[in-house]
Order: sequence, then structure tokens, then C-alpha cells
Amino acid sequence: MWKSILLTTLIAGTCDIVAACTQTYVLAKVLPIQVLKYIASGAFGKSAYEGGIEMPLLGLLFHYLIAFACTAVFYWLYPKLSLLKFNLFLNAFAIGIVAWFVTTQIIIPLSQFTPAPFSISKALMAISILIICLGLPIAYRAKLFYEL
Repeated sequence: MWKSILLTTLIAGTCDIVAACTQTYVLAKVLPIQVLKYIASGAFGKSAYEGGIEMPLLGLLFHYLIAFACTAVFYWLYPKLSLLKFNLFLNAFAIGIVAWFVTTQIIIPLSQFTPAPFSISKALMAISILIICLGLPIAYRAKLFYEL
């Protein structure tokens, strides 16, 4: 099972970070290395922007750790909740919503991030990315794992 969880983490985490970096570049011309430093700044504060290559690498590691947590929890829940076996897209939606909620209501407040003012359009964009890039791969691969 761990092999499937790790592969799913790699797929979902990669899709999510590529989408996030693409979105920030298209909308604000922010380079991917800055996105990764921003993620690292959750743990290291403003010093993440002054660090060398280790900061974006740590940001990437933190990103994949969060993707791993989402994947492992869903794999753990899938056989325990029969409700999860009914609809792949509802599962993807639930994963995206939970990931967004945990990030915005738990991770960011506990980190050294300076929270941005709430914007419904940014929230909907973030949730959409999480549903498509994180939720769908996790829901699909868990379904494959348990139903084969």
C-alpha cells in the first residue's frame, strides 16, 4: 500500500505544484522559485526569501509532505467509509475542500505566513486547483488500489 501512496503523492503533489506555479506566473509573473520560497516561509519566515537553493527545496519538501498527508489519510479512510466508494468526483471535491480548509484554517495560522486578505475569487481558484490536481488523482488511485 505504501508504494501506491507514495506514487499517488508524487502524481498529485506534482500536478498541484505545477498548477500553483503556473497560476501565480500567469496572474502575477511570480516565478516558481518564489512560490517555493513562499511555502518555505511558513516555517522560516522572511529569512526563506534570503536563503539559497535550500529554501525552495525545503518549500518543495513541505509541499510534498502535505500532499503525502492528504493521500495517506484518504487511503486510510477509503476502506473504512463505504460512502467513499460511490462517486469519484464527490471524493475529489471533498479532498479539495478539506485540503483548502486545513491549509487556510490550520496550517497558515500556525505558520509564519502573513495571511492575505480573503478573496472569494482566489479561494475558488485555489479550491478548483486542489479538486482537480490533488483530489482527482488521490481519489482515482485509491479507488484503483482498493477495487482491483
